Amino acid sequence: MNQASNKGATIMRWADDLAGHSEAEGMLTRTYLTAAHSGAAEQLGQWMREAGMNVRRDAAGNVIGRYEGHTADAPVLLTGSHFDTVRDAGKYDGNLGILLPIACIAEWNRQGKRFPFAIEVIGFAEEEGVRFKATLLGSRACAGTFDSSVLDKVDDQGQTMRQVMHAAGFNPQELPRAAYPREQVLAFVEVHIEQGPVLLDESLPVGVVTAISGATRFLVQATGLAGHAGTVPMTLRRDAAMTAAEIGLTIEKRCSGIPGLVGTVGQLEVPNGAANVVPGKAVFTIDIRAETDDVREAAVNDVLQAMQEISARRGVSLNINKTHEARSVPCAGWLQQQFADAITTSGIPLRYLPSGAGHDAMAIAAIADVAMLFVRCGNGGISHHPDEIMTIDDAETAAEVFSRFVEHFRPQH
Repeated sequence: MNQASNKGATIMRWADDLAGHSEAEGMLTRTYLTAAHSGAAEQLGQWMREAGMNVRRDAAGNVIGRYEGHTADAPVLLTGSHFDTVRDAGKYDGNLGILLPIACIAEWNRQGKRFPFAIEVIGFAEEEGVRFKATLLGSRACAGTFDSSVLDKVDDQGQTMRQVMHAAGFNPQELPRAAYPREQVLAFVEVHIEQGPVLLDESLPVGVVTAISGATRFLVQATGLAGHAGTVPMTLRRDAAMTAAEIGLTIEKRCSGIPGLVGTVGQLEVPNGAANVVPGKAVFTIDIRAETDDVREAAVNDVLQAMQEISARRGVSLNINKTHEARSVPCAGWLQQQFADAITTSGIPLRYLPSGAGHDAMAIAAIADVAMLFVRCGNGGISHHPDEIMTIDDAETAAEVFSRFVEHFRPQH
């Protein structure tokens, strides 16, 4: 391993320190507006100020550090990610995209370097949706698309989001003021660990994201006829579980071999099932994602048609409930090109890849062109898990690529 310079080591040290702000002993769990969340916000603000930024909190609890440009009224290049976590999380999901630009700005500040634009690093207060089962709260507030109906959602203690925000010193009525005026924002760029194995398998430290995949999800209940496992002939069975299994294999086959398309049956249950009973009911989920909406929609339509054929042939009825649909978010070509230039200038082979996971950039796309830089993670690309890892060298490489991107940034207009 090559000796990494200070930015990479600083980023990794900060990630370790930030992981100390957790609700749970022995694991990293940091959900929206808990004491651990507030502690992390204070720590991020301190690092931002030390790096030469002015720091503020908006009504959603986002932590925003501004590094001024040549003039006080300069337009702004936005970057950042989220600092809330899933339960029993890794250290780098979200956090990397805040810590890395702070480290880069600290170096520019030491050098006395400013740009024709301001840079704002946003630590989005909520993205994962763990506490209130509502996602992207911080970035939706910045985009002006915050759905006020989620303020009435309750956490596991029966507290509404509205109550929790007031208790933490934030006024939900001020949320509209958190939105950025579109004309002031040049672009939004997010640095994030890949959360997958592509870069790792190809021995590449970074890659350019082409799009954040759209997703369609269903909750399906299959209802057949329960019967004795020993006395119902195979030809007469109306087996709900085997219907679900055949549908799952059909999804696997339909979504294989097409780049960027994935299909998953993530949950499959046989309520009140027993070893000696032909299942009369099965409940399962379907998740289909693709880089482009036409590919996803074609797969969804084919799967739905196949499900009807399978269920009719097996004498099993299906109750299909669509639970989620999100369109894909393409990353802007002009921003992809500037990231590509920064990567190739660093002597790194160029790799484009889609993001199958959702990110804050999806919400910010409502007000600005967006782009993402993926950074390699280890352990087979595992994420949302304490075994999520990355290296100092990759943190340093990503910081150098981000620095080149910003130093040579050319606004579209």
